Amino acid sequence: MSSYDLDTLYRQVIMDHYKNPRNRGELSGDTLCVNLNNPTCGDRVQVQMNVEDGKVTKAVFTGEGCSISMASASMMTQAVKGLTVEDALKLSAFFSDMMQGKAGDAGGLDLGDIEALSGVTKFPARIKCATLAWKALEQGLYKG
Repeated sequence: MSSYDLDTLYRQVIMDHYKNPRNRGELSGDTLCVNLNNPTCGDRVQVQMNVEDGKVTKAVFTGEGCSISMASASMMTQAVKGLTVEDALKLSAFFSDMMQGKAGDAGGLDLGDIEALSGVTKFPARIKCATLAWKALEQGLYKG
């Protein structure tokens, strides 16, 4: 597949998550909840999670922002559901490295659609958009 075709496919995946977000909503009851915003561009996100027996059993988000930040939140909530807290944090560290252009090892974790965000590294101003929900995830898991 050519680089052009891959970029087009990745853009389509990102736009699909933006227009049809997965796990958008709120949880009731006792949840881990983190609100973050990116004052540079106005993106804001709230991530809520349930963690039971050391596993992320539910993950949802609400917020407003650009296609990158909202698609990333959608992808993140899909990717971490069912993972242990340790694996969710490993995936978040891998994502952070990927956003900084560092080659890393996902440690056998399924990246799913997350790989579509790898092209964000070409646009340094958008890296904060892509990592916003992931930083909320980390804060919630470290707090919980």
